[in-house]
This record gives sequence, C-alpha cells and structure tokens, in this order.
Amino acid sequence: MNHRIAFKTIVIKEIFRFVRIWPQTLLPPAITTALYFLIFGKLIGDRIGMVNGATYMDYIVPGVILMSVISHAYANVVSSFYSTKFQHNIEELLVAPVPNWVILGGYVTGGIVRGLLVGLVVGLIAQIFDDIAIQNWWITLSVAFLTATLFALAGFINAVLAESFDDISIIPNFVLTPLSYLGGVFYSVTMLPPIWQTISIGNPILYLVNAFRYGFIGISDVDIGLAYTMIGSSIVIMTLISLYLLHKGTGIKN
Repeated sequence: MNHRIAFKTIVIKEIFRFVRIWPQTLLPPAITTALYFLIFGKLIGDRIGMVNGATYMDYIVPGVILMSVISHAYANVVSSFYSTKFQHNIEELLVAPVPNWVILGGYVTGGIVRGLLVGLVVGLIAQIFDDIAIQNWWITLSVAFLTATLFALAGFINAVLAESFDDISIIPNFVLTPLSYLGGVFYSVTMLPPIWQTISIGNPILYLVNAFRYGFIGISDVDIGLAYTMIGSSIVIMTLISLYLLHKGTGIKN
C-alpha cells in the first residue's frame, strides 16, 4: 500500500508540474506542428504528390505526431529528475522507504503522460489540415505508448548521468533531433540512394516512425514485427540500466 501511495504521489507531482505551465509545455508543440503541416504538408506537399500510395500530408502526419511524443516524453523526465538532483530534493526519496522501481516508475509514467498528451494535441491539430482515418487503433496506440515509455527511460538515464544543465541538452540537440529528422518522418527511405537506405536501417527511430505510420495509414518501410521486437528489447535494457544506476547511486549519492 505504501508503495502505491509513493508511486501515485510521484506521478501526480510530475503531471501537475507540466500541466501547471501548459503555455510552455503544451502550446509550443501545437504551434510548431501547425507550421509543419502548413509548410510541408500543404505548400510543399501538393508539389511532391503521392508517397508510397498516400498523399504527402497523410504520409507525414504520423511521423510528426510521434516526433512530438519522443521529444516531450524525453524532455519531461530528464528536466524533472535532474532538477530534483540539482535542488537536492532527491535525498527525500533516498531516505524514504521507497524502492527504486517505484521512483523509476513514477518519473517514467509522468513522461509517458506528457508525451501522449502532446501527441494527442498534435493529432488534433493535424485534423485541421487533413482528415486522416486511423487504420489500426491497436498498433497506433501501442506504438505511441511504447515509444513514450522508451524515451522517458532514456531521459531518466540522461538525468542520472548528467552533471550540469548543459549535459541534459546535449542528447536532445545532437542525437534525438538529427535521428528524428533522418528517421523517415518527412520521406520514405525508398526515395534514398541504396547506400543511404543501408545507413538508415541503423536509425532506431526509423522503426518507430514506420510502425506508427503503419497503424495510421497501413504503409511501412520496415517489418512491423521487427519494430516491436526492437522497441520491447530496448525498453527492457533501458529499464535494467536505470535500476542499476539507481541501485549504485550513480550521479545521485556523489
């Protein structure tokens, strides 16, 4: 029962933290994605035409939504947990009889909620520009949830290892953003030269975007089973790494 209360407390704190400042957490992605859909989808998309049998707007909508889920699930956890370290509030959790898995679960759940909420906002914005019907709800929702979980865990690991505020911005700026834009959000890998198609296979976000797109419009450049296997195994690995870091006190008990 005490574990349930601790978990619930962390989750509520995390949700209230970003809901309270919604003009900074929910409004910017809505404006940014509206510009994506207007410029890329409408102005440029009409000139590009069809991509793998779908209109360009239909093709980019899933990728833009998932890109928002990725960035905000990650950002919520990395900023929140590092702030807890920086302000020395983490000591309150360490001295309390709260297991590491409860701490991890609480912060990751907060990241998942923010990521999915931002994804929902972006999806509603997309409906203004394009009347898109989801082909497979189970695949769409499961990929969104698993993706939010994966990058919330990645944000947690970054926050644990970070030693300054600069450290929590390096990964989003120099890793996540390039991988997202090169992950097939705005194009199909079949449009690339063979050498770049081979290189793109090593981009994990390519599998996430295409699995999510398959749920939306039934089109994918990768095998869906492989995408689920990659997501699931990555979540397990990052969960174990996170729990190990908490157990060792890396970046926390120093």
